[in-house]
Amino acid sequence: MPKDGPQPVERELPTDEARDLLGLVRDLVQREIRPVAAEQEAAGTFPRETFRLLSEAGLLGLPYPEEYGGGGQPYQVYLQVLEELAAARLTVGLGTSVHSLSCHGLAHFGSKEQRTEWLPDMLGGGLLGAYCLSEPSSGSDAASLRTRAVRDGADWVLDGTKAWITHGGVADFYTVLARTGEEGPCGITAFLVPADAEGLSAATPEHKMGLNGSPTAQLHFDGVRVPDARRLGDEGQGFSVALSSLDSGRLGIAACAIGVAQAALDESLAYTAEREQFGRPLADFQGLRFTLADMATHIEAGRSLYLAAARRRDAGQPFAKQAAMAKLFCTDTAMRVTTDAVQLLGGYGYTTDFPVERYMREAKVLQIVEGTNQIQRMVVARHLAGPESKG
Repeated sequence: MPKDGPQPVERELPTDEARDLLGLVRDLVQREIRPVAAEQEAAGTFPRETFRLLSEAGLLGLPYPEEYGGGGQPYQVYLQVLEELAAARLTVGLGTSVHSLSCHGLAHFGSKEQRTEWLPDMLGGGLLGAYCLSEPSSGSDAASLRTRAVRDGADWVLDGTKAWITHGGVADFYTVLARTGEEGPCGITAFLVPADAEGLSAATPEHKMGLNGSPTAQLHFDGVRVPDARRLGDEGQGFSVALSSLDSGRLGIAACAIGVAQAALDESLAYTAEREQFGRPLADFQGLRFTLADMATHIEAGRSLYLAAARRRDAGQPFAKQAAMAKLFCTDTAMRVTTDAVQLLGGYGYTTDFPVERYMREAKVLQIVEGTNQIQRMVVARHLAGPESKG
């Protein structure tokens, strides 16, 4: 790829402010993120300083209200920023999406007093968040979670284990879903837990096939005491908090997936234009040109799908079905495009000398996180045909 990076994606942005914002992001990406991405991923380096820089630039709170330190940007703009970040380094794009997800419960279900006290530091004060829903025995079946919170006077005491937590052990705060009542979704409540709470500890990060710079770890809650003032929403409302957060978070994953796919396409275009076989550039061969055309078409379709869902969200319309569709299609596209990119580069694509092997490894996890693509199909089907019969 040329040293100055790929050609910018042509984007439809609603305002001059949004265009200036994308310009800022692209400049930051070129200076701070892309040049060190391969080296830091290979070393498993978590880019904490990069997240501080993003916070200082106002990029960690883009879709939230300005009165609380957010950027006040529509979701269609925020998602395109995520795409740019993920194209440069998925650890940064995904981390930004996870941070936004971890702020959602407070921003949308917290009281005025809670938002005023905590949200400014979460959105622009250098803090980094994580979202704690999954457990060792409850991933896709989130309503069966076992982590329990028991009322003790003015406090809640949390015990249990959360699993697959992005930023586990490095975050400054955690949005935690815990059982406070009966079995099922109605017995779950959301809490905002500071990372320095006594009794909260992180396990050794998981060893993963990709996203090596992004720590994923279990969190152990051993008598963690949380004031009732840190409860988000009503008691028993936690599952609604979780579903609302995930609808928005799935759009973030979709945008990140298109970013990874775009990066793989850009690398493929550069390689096939420069590499010659039989006295001609690879890009002159029709079979390869058709593959590139298919890659670009799927990327453009995915981008249009996630933006259409985002515009529904911005307009206050229901978007859960469209978010599931976007997450499903965009992450499957990322897997397909990155696999094609490795094939186009041949033996070089299978080496760490080129980034497409990393893109392929990273694309896989996007089909799993925040609801596997099998779960997305279930969500879409329920919107189309109603819930499954119990008979």
